Amino acid sequence: MAVNKERGEDRYADVIWLEKLELNRLLGGKVMTDTLWRCDQVRAGQLYNRMMFDTKEEAEQFVQRMQQMEPDQMFSIEQIEARQVWN
Repeated sequence: MAVNKERGEDRYADVIWLEKLELNRLLGGKVMTDTLWRCDQVRAGQLYNRMMFDTKEEAEQFVQRMQQMEPDQMFSIEQIEARQVWN
């Protein structure tokens, strides 16, 4: 029973971490540069999800957490110019 409780708490911590990341982005974040980091999540050869991050470290941290929860998916991180996303 304790193992299930720990897993539930780990999942809850992951959700809170992701919500904090999204809230930081909505509020403008701490860092705003001309560079963004695009993270593509691929499942069975198809693009499953695409997220943008302000820093490479944020993108890498996201990938590490997602690989723990969904190890069957592939991730790629690519540096892009912000003007490709926003005018």
